[in-house]
Amino acid sequence: MIEGIRTAIVTGVSKGIGLATVKLLLEEGYRVAGWGRTAPEISEEYFRFFETDVRDFESVNAAYADTKAWAGGFVSYLINNAGLGFEGPMHEMAHDQWHLMFDTNVHGIFYCSKVIIPDLIQNETGHIINISSIAGNTGIQGMVGYCGTKFAVRGISQSLFKELRQYGIKVTCIYPGSVKTNFFDSIDSVTVNDDMMMPEDIAGTILHCLESSPNYHHVDIEVRPLRAGKRK
Repeated sequence: MIEGIRTAIVTGVSKGIGLATVKLLLEEGYRVAGWGRTAPEISEEYFRFFETDVRDFESVNAAYADTKAWAGGFVSYLINNAGLGFEGPMHEMAHDQWHLMFDTNVHGIFYCSKVIIPDLIQNETGHIINISSIAGNTGIQGMVGYCGTKFAVRGISQSLFKELRQYGIKVTCIYPGSVKTNFFDSIDSVTVNDDMMMPEDIAGTILHCLESSPNYHHVDIEVRPLRAGKRK
């Protein structure tokens, strides 16, 4: 392990917030393990992609073992970013879409956090950042399944913070409004536009949280575009 280099795991790194976060952390001198099903186009000395399905605990467990071996030991940070959403009223929602959202957005956070927490506790340091959504703070018509998953992320984060603070471990939940990403490719009621936030904006917030002093803890952060628009 190279002394002084902090290692972070970022899930869902192929595009959007995950990709922007990886790039920013690398610029700031972090070593970054990217977890996902599709590799981003990044070729950096301190970046390694590990093909991972966050819906599958065995895949996550193997990725974590490989990440620790690559990093030479302790991994300090986990950014649970992987997520997806589908639109539609509950009575019309396809079962496979419902389960895919919960398997990715909720169970993925459970699996990824579960593997790293024992090491964080042993070292009495670390930071887990979960990316929720404003859909985790308020119900949205036509987004019942997605809101359900993001409300779950909120509850998990707030409870986990109280479990881990005694060990010097931070847990932060970020609730973005509309971000200009491909998330809306499957959301017919929203048109991507330049008034949305950029993935780099959220990456900057993540970095700010990671760089805060040890006794300064961001628990919940809600961010929105300044300009009003449809479903923001």
